[in-house]
Amino acid sequence: MPLPPSSRLPVANWSRNVAFDGARTHRPGSVEELRRLVRGSPRIRALGSTHSFSPVIASDGDLVWTDALPGTVTVADGQGRPTAEVAAGMSYTDACAALDTAGYALSNLASLPNITVAGACATATHGSGDTQRCLSASVRALELIGPQGDPVRLARDTHPDTFPGAVVSLGALGIATRMTLDVEPAFTVSQRVLLDVPLDEPVHRFDQVFGRAYSVSAFTDWHTGHARLWLKHRSESAPEDGADGGEPARERVNPVPGRGADLCTEQLGIGGPWHERLPHFLPAAAGAGPGGAGDELQSEYFVPREAAPAAIEALRGIGHLIAPVLHISEVRTVRGDDLWLSPAYGRDSAAFHFTWVNDAEAVRPVIAAIEERLLPLGARPHWAKLTALSPGETAGLYDRAADFKRLAEDLDPTGKFRNPFIDALLAAV
Repeated sequence: MPLPPSSRLPVANWSRNVAFDGARTHRPGSVEELRRLVRGSPRIRALGSTHSFSPVIASDGDLVWTDALPGTVTVADGQGRPTAEVAAGMSYTDACAALDTAGYALSNLASLPNITVAGACATATHGSGDTQRCLSASVRALELIGPQGDPVRLARDTHPDTFPGAVVSLGALGIATRMTLDVEPAFTVSQRVLLDVPLDEPVHRFDQVFGRAYSVSAFTDWHTGHARLWLKHRSESAPEDGADGGEPARERVNPVPGRGADLCTEQLGIGGPWHERLPHFLPAAAGAGPGGAGDELQSEYFVPREAAPAAIEALRGIGHLIAPVLHISEVRTVRGDDLWLSPAYGRDSAAFHFTWVNDAEAVRPVIAAIEERLLPLGARPHWAKLTALSPGETAGLYDRAADFKRLAEDLDPTGKFRNPFIDALLAAV
């Protein structure tokens, strides 16, 4: 049977620093159509929202958009452990709206809501919170289309030995069609912002500062010596006064000083639904972000939580290098998990995120300078962000990389779902 219609229109990622000009792109409207496409293609990768900045998103074969597959959300509340099965190609914006209507919530969300569930989970995307793991850790089961076009279902309960390797998969195991997520009863959140908090506070009182709220983010340029704290409180936990310094914002503010706050979620302590407060930005901002209209690059590093104060001091020491090519930097906390390729695998972490100006030549030496200081502290780069490390060097930071290689060879022995990045990563293991 012939393949579904395709195009060779130029495709690029969100910031247009990774192009796919030679790839055929497909948007199947049914799972059966996707299965036929996978069977007939020698090399194929799925695309999500394309909000990735590293070669992990690249392809030397066909590309598939899965957003046209049937998008449904089904909640099951069995044995006191509610779950929701969602279409993997849905955005969190759409999935969260459906969950909230049904009276349920996810415990954590990323800064931008218009990223796809499958893409975010495959790369260990995360929010912030001392008790909150990356979004991938909420996955309880997933359905993939395997290399022969056959559906494959993996679940934490039925595949306990391999499931932790299948969620943060970098797209190398198959094309996800459905995912089952842990959910909880819907809740409300309020957020407020503290301005001009001295960076000495998180250096000397890291646990106290990041324990101030359900979700805490610190934004800084590493040069002024100050930060802005985003404090997100669940309705059942009242804000507490603290000695973080700074002044409460009297109007809505953007994480980037001087930028308008029209596309930011509600602040000033005004409560609202969980999915309208946990992200920093509204759905309409998904094409904008801190840099504006995707005109930015990004890097991020997870360091062991206990090394966070040392990491802050190290970055302050090169703030004069960072600030000139930076839109803004964000510090968040992430609880550890058991997912083999999660940057928070086996340890609670602090994540140091950098939103750069869109100038790769200017940013490259600064990334190298950051890694020179953070890698000795145990840093692991985010898979979807820029790094100076080779895929093999990155693989060397993961104790379970060899186990992941075996899983990939078992589920996809011919490498149909790989790309040059995945080839290099697995070859180095």
